[in-house]
Amino acid sequence: MSLFTSLEKEIVLVTGGFQGIGRQVVETFQDEKAIVIAADLAYQNTQLEQKNDQEYQIKLDVSNEKSVQNLAEQLKSQNLTPNILVNVAGISTMDYLVDSKTSDFDKTIAVNTRGTYLVTKYIVKLMVAKKRPGKVVLIASQAGKNGYRAMSAYVASKHAVLSLTKTLAIEVAKDQINVNAVCPGIIETSMKHRERKDGAKIRGLSPDDIEKEDNSQVPLGRTGTPQDVANVVLFLASPLSDYMTGQGINVTGGMTMN
Repeated sequence: MSLFTSLEKEIVLVTGGFQGIGRQVVETFQDEKAIVIAADLAYQNTQLEQKNDQEYQIKLDVSNEKSVQNLAEQLKSQNLTPNILVNVAGISTMDYLVDSKTSDFDKTIAVNTRGTYLVTKYIVKLMVAKKRPGKVVLIASQAGKNGYRAMSAYVASKHAVLSLTKTLAIEVAKDQINVNAVCPGIIETSMKHRERKDGAKIRGLSPDDIEKEDNSQVPLGRTGTPQDVANVVLFLASPLSDYMTGQGINVTGGMTMN
């Protein structure tokens, strides 16, 4: 018997639900019999589309306020207000700060910080109006606690996500909504594989060199999987975390411990 049987038929919104960590989060909640709305820029339909009994999909640009408003309006009109929100959508750009493009910085902040802000703002409004306990999980990063070479925009954006987590947790505690962040470490996704290539070029190394360096920094001896992250998201969305709010939980294999 699952520890999370109480998630059956709960409504979960996952941004960035098309691939990587986001897709794994979608499937993990479906395994617990929740109803999941997967929102992602990769989808084609800007109207909610029901794929099966457990999944809806919708095209969403988290950085665009009108796109987020459209999502919120459709959820409300179709009586699909989530009681669990998981903000996964994010991007990264790489270069040393002094060589970086301002447009890359702006794009990263627009998706990772502004996007998290916008989705959280409009969906939490719906949650509060329903007057039901809820859970908000924001995907930050260990980069939200540390500095990393050639990733100034990403690091800045994820520090901001942790700040949003702490502030919102205080503001909606009275509404019985818990707000926590997950801080993944080195997770094997297509974004990480692209970062290894970009980082190798910037540093005059090979992608294999970067991968070996990655593994050498993790006390548990391996990099993470999307499932490693999804498991902790599931915990934070479940009743098992009811007395936790405003936290940034590391999922890093011990690479970050604060």
